Amino acid sequence: MGLVKGNRIAAFAVFCAALTLFTIPTAAQEEPAQPPPHTTGWPGLGTGTTAQETMESLARAPELRRDISAKELLRERRRLDQALGALRPGTPGTVDAYVVAVALDSDPVFAREAREAGKVLSRRYNAQGRTVVLAGPDGRNSALPQGSIRSLVLALAHIAEVMDETEDVLVLYSTSHGAPQGLAYHYGDTGFGILSPAKLRDVLLELDIRRRILILSACYSGIFVDPLSSPDTAILTASYANRQSFGCEAENDWTFFGDALINRALRKPVDLQTASAEAHSDIVRWESSKRLSASLPQTVVGVGVSHWLPALEAGIPATATEPVGRPSVGE
Repeated sequence: MGLVKGNRIAAFAVFCAALTLFTIPTAAQEEPAQPPPHTTGWPGLGTGTTAQETMESLARAPELRRDISAKELLRERRRLDQALGALRPGTPGTVDAYVVAVALDSDPVFAREAREAGKVLSRRYNAQGRTVVLAGPDGRNSALPQGSIRSLVLALAHIAEVMDETEDVLVLYSTSHGAPQGLAYHYGDTGFGILSPAKLRDVLLELDIRRRILILSACYSGIFVDPLSSPDTAILTASYANRQSFGCEAENDWTFFGDALINRALRKPVDLQTASAEAHSDIVRWESSKRLSASLPQTVVGVGVSHWLPALEAGIPATATEPVGRPSVGE
């Protein structure tokens, strides 16, 4: 989803165009279950002597964390260590899924969506004990590791050590605001960053995670399609490369894309392509009813996916589960 609502649009536009903002941090004073609000503008994350060099530097996935207490750092480290330490290896000779659901923005809609996406995908792909959810407090719950570029990369690196790369599959669901340069990491006033397509591609290549289902819910998420496509990759995005997606208001339980694909279609005993088509149809209908510009979700499935996806989906539960939470759009 794009960075929306009033001054957030202006703040992020200035960040993308000039990358020279500097703001004075303030410490969040929220209850543990409450996510910290966004109250300051984006700092400059790009580097270079020219505007072109500065923009190109964003492909290196800069991440800035600031004004974080020592106790919070230790708590987050322990939570992440505990979550990763609980992952178990798959069964030799079986196509097992490893699920990662990550919320990269502290607007609570994303944490709520990531939490439920982890449950839905874990059930669908029989990934109990092989699921990691990186989602900070969502206004109702806490006690999970926070989503960030760093925590996501560490989770992927650990999974690469546990999984059998010759037969197992990574199922990644990421939900956040987006920018033309990539997925936006924005945690209150303490965390900022851009996860670029080039960085995610390079991490997966370095870790030799070949078989993957990548589901990216954000504005402009279609920019990941070409860099991440491969014979063994299925990639589903909430929008085309130059389009926004919708439903990311902080008070929501779901974005349009998450509601349509995760909360509805993937709860059913249908294959991935059928679920994708059903989700696209719902999104078109919802956007039309709200007179919104078309987000044009993308689904690209590599030719080699057919060699392992049927085995993975053979274990999909025969019964559907009911959608939960408030719908992303009134019907």
